[in-house]
Amino acid sequence: MEAAINNLVSQFERGAISRRQLVQSLTLGMVALAGGPVARAAAAPAHKGFKATAVNHISYECADYRRPRDFYADLLGMAVSADDGKQCYLTFGDTAIIARNGKRAPGKPYIDHIAYTIDNWNTAEVEAELTRRGLKPKKDYDSFLVVDPDGYDVQIASKGLMQQPA
Repeated sequence: MEAAINNLVSQFERGAISRRQLVQSLTLGMVALAGGPVARAAAAPAHKGFKATAVNHISYECADYRRPRDFYADLLGMAVSADDGKQCYLTFGDTAIIARNGKRAPGKPYIDHIAYTIDNWNTAEVEAELTRRGLKPKKDYDSFLVVDPDGYDVQIASKGLMQQPA
């Protein structure tokens, strides 16, 4: 091991590798030497849940949806679609804001929920995993509504949800 470290330091001193490459190589060597829990932790997957790939949409409730519609379309160039006189989609990239007239009394707007698109959507498997975690999923188009630990509504969605009315 000492020879390997000396070789790396020599390469660094000659300018053959950068400081970053030296540190990365030394770190990898220490992880390999440590074995046991450190090596297993470094090699273990970070989680066993789903893989979020995007924010599918943000549900924005307000007194008059036309105000954020006009603001975001004009300022940030968001495309307006599915405008039914009560709500609309403001799309940008793979994400949308659904601006809608609020269910609550008029006042300060709020984010009702955020929907996350996940990889490899399979309705039965997603429902089974959410149920296994005790989240009591509620089916909604190509998605499930659940509540996070602080009581905030979260929507777990397929990429196809963007084509559905909200």
